[in-house]
Amino acid sequence: MDRLSVLLASLISLTTLATLGPSVEARAFFVFGDSLVDSGNNDYLVTTARADSPPYGIDYPTGRPTGRFSNGLNMADLISESMGTETTLPYLSPQLTGSRLLVGANFASAGIGILNDTGSQFLNIIRIYKQLEYFEQYQRRVSEQLGPDGTQRLVNQALVLITLGGNDFVNNYYLVPFSARSRQFALPDYVRYLISEYRRVLLRMYELGARRVLVTGTGPMGCVPAELAMRSRDGNCAPELQRAAGLFNPQLNQMLSSLNRQIGGDVFIAANTGQTHFDFISAPQAFGFVTSKIACCGQGPYNGLGLCTRLSNLCPNRDIYAFWDPFHPTERANRFIVRQILTGSTLYMKPMNLSTILAIDSRTETP
Repeated sequence: MDRLSVLLASLISLTTLATLGPSVEARAFFVFGDSLVDSGNNDYLVTTARADSPPYGIDYPTGRPTGRFSNGLNMADLISESMGTETTLPYLSPQLTGSRLLVGANFASAGIGILNDTGSQFLNIIRIYKQLEYFEQYQRRVSEQLGPDGTQRLVNQALVLITLGGNDFVNNYYLVPFSARSRQFALPDYVRYLISEYRRVLLRMYELGARRVLVTGTGPMGCVPAELAMRSRDGNCAPELQRAAGLFNPQLNQMLSSLNRQIGGDVFIAANTGQTHFDFISAPQAFGFVTSKIACCGQGPYNGLGLCTRLSNLCPNRDIYAFWDPFHPTERANRFIVRQILTGSTLYMKPMNLSTILAIDSRTETP
């Protein structure tokens, strides 16, 4: 599929969503999580987890780095695009003032995980409970414009995206042989611990007013170029990391279903992004990719070692690569992921996809 086909598919999604009414367009959007959705918060921090130099952003509309770990737009940007709304600014951006606050905010920070000790090697990053503190602060700022009742309505009716979990494996449990967490927990016990801690995070988010929350699973972590470079001798996905994803994602779905039963509504929506990733990893040519093993930007085996920098190998056509750098999808791969979030079957979205959510919520207020 060429760039024109992708654009046409995106226009079809936009046309579909445009029929859902003005209440959808006015909806705020909040983003929490890690580098898969960070839109530049880490640019304002003293941290090594940053994407503020070329060739990051080479296909962004400005052609310049934005702090996104992408050649262009990331998953959060594409959800905003599909809803026909402005992209949410990083919460730390000085431009996030006045009417821009009412669009929402992106609190995500590259390197973080569910656990506070995940990503400690990156020094200063916005851990998930700090992101939630910023969410509280955001609401106080909006109250100055809308008052408490108006702020509560804006938050209750907003769409929320949270992406966590991958770093708890690749940048914690498996970061080094015999890591502290791997000595503390066998893998099944570690997964159960992560799920229990994630449940606490999501309950706190609910307490702060979130009523429609897209929760993504982890991708096929053993198949990313970085893990192929470090752990694969034959180009096959690293089995231990695949086992971790295979344990984590089903338990995440079960936990979300349990939370919804406890709350009495479909607040938390499970997005099986791991399945979408695996679709184009297992059959890249079916999606127009020449490879799902080699990163567009990097060095070493599979371009999977080190950082993406000016000195890295750089592919001339990002649209035919599933991975942009050793860990992150290209914009085009993100478009496939977001397409399934929008319109995917229950294999990809439980209990319903985003188009269904938006259609329901355009007719009735969220609980």
